[in-house]
Amino acid sequence: MADPRYPMLRRRRRRRGMRLRLPTITRGRAIALGILALVLIAAAALALRPTSRPAPAQALADARTAFGLGNFSAARNHALAALAGDPASRPAMLLLARSYLRLGEGAAAEGTLARVGKLGEPAVALAGLQAQARLLQGDPQGALDRADQAAADDGDAVRARARATALGGDAGQGARLLTDWIAAHPNDALAVMDFGRIRLDAGELTGATQAAARAVRLAPGDPGPLTLQAEVVRTRYGLTAALPWFEAALQRDAYYTPALIGYAATLGEVGRNADLLDAARAALAARPGHPQALYLQAVLAARAGKPGLARAMLYHAGGALAGTPGAMLLDGGADLQAGLYEGATGTWRRLAEAQPANLVVRRLLGNAMLRAGDPAGALDWLGPAIQRRDADAYTLTLAARAYEARGDRLTAGQLLDRAARGAADGAGGFASDDTVGTLRAAAAGDPGDPHALIEVIRGQLSAGDTAGAIAQARVLVAQSPGAPPAQLALGDTLAAAGRYAEAAPIYARAASLSFDEATMLRLVDAWGRAGRPEQAAAALSLFLEQNPQNLTAQGLRGRLQIATGEADAGIETLEAVRRIAGNRDAALLADLARGYAATDDGAVARRYARAAYALSPMNPGVCDAYALALAADGDLAGARQLAAKALALAPGDPRIAAHARALAR
Repeated sequence: MADPRYPMLRRRRRRRGMRLRLPTITRGRAIALGILALVLIAAAALALRPTSRPAPAQALADARTAFGLGNFSAARNHALAALAGDPASRPAMLLLARSYLRLGEGAAAEGTLARVGKLGEPAVALAGLQAQARLLQGDPQGALDRADQAAADDGDAVRARARATALGGDAGQGARLLTDWIAAHPNDALAVMDFGRIRLDAGELTGATQAAARAVRLAPGDPGPLTLQAEVVRTRYGLTAALPWFEAALQRDAYYTPALIGYAATLGEVGRNADLLDAARAALAARPGHPQALYLQAVLAARAGKPGLARAMLYHAGGALAGTPGAMLLDGGADLQAGLYEGATGTWRRLAEAQPANLVVRRLLGNAMLRAGDPAGALDWLGPAIQRRDADAYTLTLAARAYEARGDRLTAGQLLDRAARGAADGAGGFASDDTVGTLRAAAAGDPGDPHALIEVIRGQLSAGDTAGAIAQARVLVAQSPGAPPAQLALGDTLAAAGRYAEAAPIYARAASLSFDEATMLRLVDAWGRAGRPEQAAAALSLFLEQNPQNLTAQGLRGRLQIATGEADAGIETLEAVRRIAGNRDAALLADLARGYAATDDGAVARRYARAAYALSPMNPGVCDAYALALAADGDLAGARQLAAKALALAPGDPRIAAHARALAR
């Protein structure tokens, strides 16, 4: 028997080495590869060859064409191309400087003008443009100094002098300078545009509207007048109506920075945050580091709950935003969220000093001071706010905490009682600390300042002289018929006298000039108190068409829908508001309770009413809503108790009295 061989001991067969077979290259394939190599070499040579520049003369001609069409960004680029081929071209430099000025780039314009001056351009010919450049850099006095060196017929100098004079506080004289110039040069669209800008900044919207429309007629292809028209429309009619005008300006020049910034801000206010971001990025592409574009991105970051990113954006903007109210609000908010209470206090104190009638800023400052351990300082700023009849529960609670921190528990308790009752109906005003005589003397010292007369009117109302306040307000309207504050002052005095039927048309006139939230609230309230609910609803609807994201208006809309029998629609509106505003607004929760009670959904109505009552148990409106909710849920005994409480808190309210009578049956 043969010995078996173990497998591991068997010889392995030798494997032949693997042969690498190369593809056979045919003659045709070789020719094709050669051609491909030549093409690649030629393409590389073309890519590495310096780009051919247009002839300087052609580039300058293109720049002039673009400038004439209103495409100042393209004009700037063509002028730069012309200068690349001919660095000593004074016409190209002058056109570049003018393009920079129209784009709002004052520093770049001034640098270009300095270069052209060194090439021999007469100083008197450059003075007007230099004045414009200084104005764009926030130096009105420098603008005036340069304008004084220009020829008398230099339109750039005249416009710069007028704007600088207005920025210095004399808007009337600035407007007169342009009025005289326009009379002699009626087709100067830029002068008409600047006149409209002065009127808009002064709050004289009738004159601003007329000037903006005229400037657009004179220069329909210029994005500057179109941007001014957009701003006027936004102020007068609302956000949505302004968007087409901004878009028209950007069709002329897609990188026209003033229009991009205004467009982005308006998009943000109507809730189109993604479009806001796109417009802000376009502005930064046009002008890297543009402070307003960075500010808008900071606002977007703050809305997204990213205060660190918002602060970083503000930091990158540098000092250009220093003193800007919006930036100060954001900066203080970031400090507060980071626990830097002293920083927030310092920032918001400066803002409150600049805007003493701004209730929101007073609340923020009071809160920051209280957290920083300064209750006395908090009360200094909250004091005027809590003296108003319509002081809100949050402000009253802050003040109560400040009094409690100082050991005054009695006053703290009284303020907490007021907070529990809720604000009184109707907006109040800040009381004046000065006598009417003192205020009249101040107004006489500055007869051209309408705000001084408004202070006189406020003082008269504080002193109980309603008739005198109405008479003074009529004088103010006669002096400044196109100024919304004058119309509002007259409407407020009539409302203070209980003459709502007369106040409502005055408020409507103010709304035709500037339809903002404060004017809308006055108008709706006056029409409602005058027994004209249809007009109130129409005014509110018009406002919401232009400001669909306004929570105050949406809440008011939901309340009116429920009151007029459209409970389902009202609930839908108010629930949308609640999802954004949260569950800490007692009035909103009470309105929802009324809506659900009206649809016989008593269980849900009861839950909302209970939450509202926990926030504001002494508010008669909340007690009334709770009574209706309990009744809808079948608890008549509890409903009658709360109806009696509501009636005791507000015995003169006819609606509460009617509900109490109905439940008592």
